[in-house]
Amino acid sequence: MKHVGIGFRRDIAEEMLSLEASKRPAFIEVAPENWMKMGGYWNTIFKKATSQYKVNSHGLSLSIGSPDTLNTNFVGEVKDFINTYGIDIYSEHLSYSQCNNAHLYDLLPIPFRKDAVKHIVERIQQVQDILGKSLTLENVSYYTPLAPQMEEYEFISEIITQSGCKLLLDVNNVYVNAFNHNYDAKNFISNLPLDQVQYIHMAGHKKVSDDLIIDTHGSPIIDPVFELFEWAIQHLKPVPVLLERDFNIPDLPELLDEALHLESICEKVWNRAN
Repeated sequence: MKHVGIGFRRDIAEEMLSLEASKRPAFIEVAPENWMKMGGYWNTIFKKATSQYKVNSHGLSLSIGSPDTLNTNFVGEVKDFINTYGIDIYSEHLSYSQCNNAHLYDLLPIPFRKDAVKHIVERIQQVQDILGKSLTLENVSYYTPLAPQMEEYEFISEIITQSGCKLLLDVNNVYVNAFNHNYDAKNFISNLPLDQVQYIHMAGHKKVSDDLIIDTHGSPIIDPVFELFEWAIQHLKPVPVLLERDFNIPDLPELLDEALHLESICEKVWNRAN
């Protein structure tokens, strides 16, 4: 059984549709915002993709931590999209990107506070009531903590536990944060509600100085992140794993080779466990 998928992008779409079945990744991931209400040629291409591949979705603009009122119309549009195409996983970021009706061009961190937990749990439950299914939230990278009252893993764990949502474990984000904020990545992962992990992201990053890594999704995954991934999945049931590449996207064969490396780790760990 394959576990590893890649992002479905317009510049590689036709090439992915022409892949032999044996060479296809396990699934494709799309951002709903990029494909909802799409007509014409790209609507036809997307329908072909959904006939060939299982599809997972990873949103960009839910802004679950925003102080603004939840955009329920948008959530309804997402529901229509995922239902139309039979998408099981709708994931988003545990962050915010909207405030005072201004849409920001970054995913901003949320203060690790009890009042923030309460606010986010209420919003998650609103989303889940509309969707009729669980939301899946990703631990994000950040570069400065904002008035924390609790540890990051406690913050994430309380939100997951209280809301009933699922966790997207981004292993590279853990690695980046552990390096930048000087904590132990394995200890951090061990303290998360691992039984609620529904999805994993893996990506590359850029080291810009001796004490700073930037999460870019624009480089190949480095060996220490592969090693952390292999350690982490020993503590998880098999779940879908996405190879994320948002910038400096290589040719499809190179991308598939990196996905195959991830696949080999999954097979080694999860097949051995079974």
